[in-house]
Amino acid sequence: MEDRNRYEQLNGYQITIEKGIRSVRNFRRGFSYGRGSVKQNIERLSKEIAQADAIVIGAGAGMSTSAGFIYDGTRFEKYFFDFGEKYGIREMYSGGFYPYPSKEIFWAYWARYIYVNRYMNPPKNTYEMLYRLVKDKDYFVLTTNVDHCFQKAGFDKKRLFYTQGDYGLFQSTNPSVQKTYDNESWVMEAMEAQGFIKNEDGIYDVPQDRSIKMEIPTQLIPKCPDDGSDLTTNLRADDSFVEDAGWHKASNAYAEFLNRYENLRVLYLEIGVGANTPVIIKYPFWQMTADNENATYACINYGESCCPKEIEDRSICIDADIDALLKQMK
Repeated sequence: MEDRNRYEQLNGYQITIEKGIRSVRNFRRGFSYGRGSVKQNIERLSKEIAQADAIVIGAGAGMSTSAGFIYDGTRFEKYFFDFGEKYGIREMYSGGFYPYPSKEIFWAYWARYIYVNRYMNPPKNTYEMLYRLVKDKDYFVLTTNVDHCFQKAGFDKKRLFYTQGDYGLFQSTNPSVQKTYDNESWVMEAMEAQGFIKNEDGIYDVPQDRSIKMEIPTQLIPKCPDDGSDLTTNLRADDSFVEDAGWHKASNAYAEFLNRYENLRVLYLEIGVGANTPVIIKYPFWQMTADNENATYACINYGESCCPKEIEDRSICIDADIDALLKQMK
């Protein structure tokens, strides 16, 4: 019982949500777009990174978008042209919710979706540039992204908390099975079953005649290895999301990191976080900055960079493309 209580007390996800909710009640004076020019704020941010005792990075979808993980355009046309032609789908995300006529077609789509957004590298080295900026500091990453880009860029997996899941994991549709399952080998097999061919760089590519199948064999539909139930993606969509042992370990590590530096010089660096899930990163970062007079809040976001007026004097707001800004900082 003692271990269980400690486990619950160190739930970083619960802590961050509570702080986010508290911030909604506390900030009433309106918002600021920050002070100073972009150049001045880049200099301020560089200084804060250098002098911080710790850096808490909060990253949202804008980070991966800036790195080139875009769900429409060239990437969609290359890997989903046939789905676009037959079902009228125009970008990957909405295609994930389409009511396909069979499980074989549904999983063919999702095998491609997972492959291009989890097992391929983003077109740009945005994540690597961020890593080079913080790798010698004591850092921790909180992210709502599910594409694994931080770990692929070199970030220590013990310093990462993916709150919303991972494209690389499956979970059972049976709620009594609270485990996740690595899907890499299944994804590769499903890509081959559709006719994709590995090129000289080891990347699955569309054959020259574009003769790929839009379904996988029935026997390849993923099943739970423990009870034979259907599998689904480990992505937070409702209360059926499985928070497995690895998720809880990362949640605890995040809570311990926050506690360790609670009153020291902390930089809360928010990157590419929009308005879809502000209570997970944005609002808690505002609140933790307000609670710690030694803390600084920084927001990098193209078109959405702001802060509450209550912490304006300790905030750095930079309205810029993330990839372009990191190029300047390096």
